[in-house]
Amino acid sequence: MERIGEAEFAVMEVLWDTAPLTAAEVAERAPADRGWSLATVKTMLGRLLAKGVLTHEEEGRRYLYRPALSRDDYLAQESARLVDRLFGGKVTPLVAHLAQRDRLSPKDIAEIEALLKALKP
Repeated sequence: MERIGEAEFAVMEVLWDTAPLTAAEVAERAPADRGWSLATVKTMLGRLLAKGVLTHEEEGRRYLYRPALSRDDYLAQESARLVDRLFGGKVTPLVAHLAQRDRLSPKDIAEIEALLKALKP
């Protein structure tokens, strides 16, 4: 799967929240601070279709768009890509890096500890 950009991700978020939608409905639901025109949204929808992360169906004279993969599946693929590319496929160096950069709050640490306890046999 081809990687999607930050603006395209915002479009996907709209469709992960509610689908199927028309291009006009996506434009209405897009974050207001983006200030996207309908033409801009249609361009991004076309790119996402070409990347295979969206599907569409015709309903009369309009197209209805829906994600071709779930948000969880996309996040899993992107997370794996990040870990593979930057940390040699190992999660421990990622967590260590975040800890060294003070990016883990006490709440984050407690959640990681609880997750690790739940994963132990």
